[in-house]
Amino acid sequence: MKILYIECNMGAAGDMLMSALSELIPDPDGFIATMNGLKLPGVRFERGRAEKCGILGTHIAVTVDGEEEVVEDVPLSGEHHHDHGHEHHHDHDHGHGHHHHHHTTADDIYGIIDGLPLSDAVKGHAKAVYGLIAQAEAEVHGAPVTQIHFHEVGTLDAVADVVGACLLMDMIRPDRVVVSPVHVGSGQVKCTHGVLPVPTPATARLLAGVPIYGGRIRGELCTPTGAALLKHYADEFGDMPVMTVERTGIGTGSKDFEWANVLRATVGEGADRAGTVAELRCNLDDMTGEAISFAAETLLREGALDAWCQPIYMKKGRPGTMLCCLCPEAEAERFAKLMLRHTTTLGVRWQVVRRMTLDREPVDLDSPWGGIKGKRSFGHGVERVKAEFDEVIRIAREEGLSVGEVINRVKSGE
Repeated sequence: MKILYIECNMGAAGDMLMSALSELIPDPDGFIATMNGLKLPGVRFERGRAEKCGILGTHIAVTVDGEEEVVEDVPLSGEHHHDHGHEHHHDHDHGHGHHHHHHTTADDIYGIIDGLPLSDAVKGHAKAVYGLIAQAEAEVHGAPVTQIHFHEVGTLDAVADVVGACLLMDMIRPDRVVVSPVHVGSGQVKCTHGVLPVPTPATARLLAGVPIYGGRIRGELCTPTGAALLKHYADEFGDMPVMTVERTGIGTGSKDFEWANVLRATVGEGADRAGTVAELRCNLDDMTGEAISFAAETLLREGALDAWCQPIYMKKGRPGTMLCCLCPEAEAERFAKLMLRHTTTLGVRWQVVRRMTLDREPVDLDSPWGGIKGKRSFGHGVERVKAEFDEVIRIAREEGLSVGEVINRVKSGE
């Protein structure tokens, strides 16, 4: 089992998380080229090396029209403000009018993401992250989600951070994500709405149910975008699990503190490939097939390990459908609520089951149509290699072949 552990001893921001994750992939420069190739209007990604308290790491700067957003920490009354002249490691959530924000609603943001040349999976995760932020903002402002305007988060640089982090998570593809307790900082921060306490109200909402702590550091260490990314991807919060470390990534912030201003991400092999998951089920007999399909897609988009439907017979011989999903044990209640919201069922049942999985890693495969992406599954004396299905479909469409013909020719190499 591939485990990703994220240490948030100095909080979390979109750019710091993206910077740390970029050190876990084989070709970080290629990732930067891909992000610049998305051609977000005026957005530019630059990857550099930076040192914090003697620790060398990566800093990915995201600029819009040549400028990088900054955030201003505000000293408490009677407190001397130590300004080091550096930008905070903020992921551009709190703008100061440097850029014109043309896309301000959730639908505008989703439209930008849907228009990017990325896989549906990456776009689905990015929109889910923004869904969390929109919900938090709606609760803070006491307004419906549809009326929320992203005064601080709905900017192109924030979209860039979210999409970049989601693309990297898709490249790394961990089976389990564990996040440390999150250091949120303390004091006050200046943003569009005025001077707010740290953590800001939106961040506090996003971190509900997450172990957090403050400290002596004055300033906003965890931003709304960082909080939303952690909340979306984390299977659990706690100490580093037992794992054999394969690679460590360091993402640096822009400000200097007495403590090393870094976020660390570690990927490795879990000590035991066997584990437990929750299996959720509900019975449906008054929904259309299209509505059930949308519910299953929603579960997958929200991070379910798997989702499926099976035909059943209910009371009085009525044909029905059982909607099922697998999710991390700690997330069972959240997915049960999603099933209640997106179906007509009156109840969801779940049980904790044990499972044994194979390890997975991306591989490059040769084919009659050139190099294509594939996946290698291995462990417990088993090994399988197959082409990614998106690649198979692309070739089938381009060459006028059936899916079976493409798969067979990839296997044979003919």
